[in-house]
Amino acid sequence: MNVFEKIQERSAQGKKQLALLIDPDKCHSDSLHNSCGLADEAGVDYIFVGGSLLTKDNMDQCILKVKESCNLPVILFPGSMLQVNGSADALLLLSLISGRNAGMLIGNHVVAAPIIRNSGLEVIPTGYMLVESGKITSVLYMSNTTPIPNDKTDIAVCTAMAGEMLGLKIIYMDAGSGALQSIPLEMVRAVRQNINIPLIIGGGIRTPEAAAEIWDSGADLITIGNAAETRPGIISDIGKVKKSLNN
Repeated sequence: MNVFEKIQERSAQGKKQLALLIDPDKCHSDSLHNSCGLADEAGVDYIFVGGSLLTKDNMDQCILKVKESCNLPVILFPGSMLQVNGSADALLLLSLISGRNAGMLIGNHVVAAPIIRNSGLEVIPTGYMLVESGKITSVLYMSNTTPIPNDKTDIAVCTAMAGEMLGLKIIYMDAGSGALQSIPLEMVRAVRQNINIPLIIGGGIRTPEAAAEIWDSGADLITIGNAAETRPGIISDIGKVKKSLNN
């Protein structure tokens, strides 16, 4: 069973899933080993690796350290084609459907296509939607796009529906790294009710209570990143919530 099939099967079973997002620029040996060990123990399902901007050429090293530290699938969450690396298990091929930047919709994908094909990575076509979070995040600045206003649930729903109709396999709604606010629960619920493909929610999830509310609102998979960098114990805390919901 490949990575997408696992995500899809667990979603169909109503099983809540959790991913730990690791920024390769912050891939320090001791902290990474600790975070991956906690992730394994906490029942994290996947390790996402990537960032909006990389300033260090250490993607290979980061993926190797992750694989040495835990037995979880490594999925690339790329901010650019420079982050394609065949050492991972799969790639979220992100199409930024919430914006109107042609490069993020298809242009970069055309350039990266032969590189991705030759990498041998499992490719998961993903509709990526940025939602207003109370601040200009790195991904907003780097993508040069306007996020969906967090009170415009109808726009989010129609965007997600269009992504599914275009054949994308996953919808990923993101408030962005360091977001002041997570995706509104009403928006999560409405999108979940109107699509039949797995829904990932990321950005601004800092507490077990917030994670529980987002899962309860219909997210199949949530991603934590910044919070785990500063408070690694949050991985275990949210893992307990996931286990409780799945039991």
